[in-house]
Amino acid sequence: MPIVIIAIAEWFGTALWFTPNAVIDDLQRLWQLSSGDLGWLTGAVQFGFLLGTLALGLSGLADRTRASRLFALACLIGALSNALLPYANGLGSAVGLRVVTGLSLAGIYPIGMKLMVGWAPNRTGLGLGLAWLVGMLVLGTAMPHLLAGMHWLTLWLASLLALIAGIAVWRLGDAPSGSKASPATSSHLAGLGAFRIADFRRAAGAYFGHMWELYTLWTLIPLLLIAVDPTISSRTLALTSFALIAIGAPGCWFGGWMSQYLGSRRVAAAGLTGSALCCLAYPWLAPHIGYAPLVGFLGLWSLLAVIDSPQFSALSAGACPPTLVGSALTLQNAIGFAISAASIGLLVPALSTWGATIAWWLLPGPLLGLVGLYRIGKPSRRAHLEPV
Repeated sequence: MPIVIIAIAEWFGTALWFTPNAVIDDLQRLWQLSSGDLGWLTGAVQFGFLLGTLALGLSGLADRTRASRLFALACLIGALSNALLPYANGLGSAVGLRVVTGLSLAGIYPIGMKLMVGWAPNRTGLGLGLAWLVGMLVLGTAMPHLLAGMHWLTLWLASLLALIAGIAVWRLGDAPSGSKASPATSSHLAGLGAFRIADFRRAAGAYFGHMWELYTLWTLIPLLLIAVDPTISSRTLALTSFALIAIGAPGCWFGGWMSQYLGSRRVAAAGLTGSALCCLAYPWLAPHIGYAPLVGFLGLWSLLAVIDSPQFSALSAGACPPTLVGSALTLQNAIGFAISAASIGLLVPALSTWGATIAWWLLPGPLLGLVGLYRIGKPSRRAHLEPV
């Protein structure tokens, strides 16, 4: 039951992430914004999330406070900053509110992972628990596409869901083994201590490769659909984009179930291999197959690109001592989302130049991820050099 509560709370809390995407028309009318101005609202959330995860990961606060209290506080702050968006005086104050929302999400997503690590019944169940959590994150990411057209009600509904999430986790509390805050680590840059652990470095490196591809693919999906069918209606585009992103949720859950039998490493390797093949195939397939088969292919690619995500976190958490799990996962998220921001910033504007071959520029991500996974469990070079 705690795993279900945490997973649903993650879904409700991360619904705050892309809510402006569902009220684009209202924001443009309210502040006379251009399409380029709207990018500032999305970028502000990512910037706030990066700042928040760096602060939590490097300070050790993620392990020195009760995770349930931190999660609930983040939900409250995020709900307020999101609900106030229609009352902002203009783009500048709206960007400030979205930065605050991003900061709050740093206390929702990675701290939710720490809660799941604590409540998961055993190491085998960790991959399944994190799969439920990341699957709910995928639903939260896709939700704005589904809610498009509900005007300001979309924002207030998302804020209400975040408040419900915070209350639920507050009442649940931390797992008995982690109900007390962990003792302060000796390092002032707590999360960096995890990078001294070889298997954590390898799992994190695989995750970083995965993050080069995932969010850029999701950002490209509506643009790729428009490139194939320029006459597609805005509503059809929104619903199709929702379905193509949301399909990753059952993909994560299926991968979590399989991890109980195959292990997290094998499930992650299967996801990376599948998405790498999709990167290779897309430029050859896109010009020659119809719209419906292309939607099916993009759905498969989206599923394979995220099925491995919770398994990287399970591998990273399993490599860390309990006193470092929160800081390590939070810092890993910070670096991963910074890589995503770089990938989106570099590759999405290049779509007009590269066309369908933009998929080949995503390929290095899963390939580097496979290299990291291959090395997990192998003796490090440093170990060979140390005296016995």
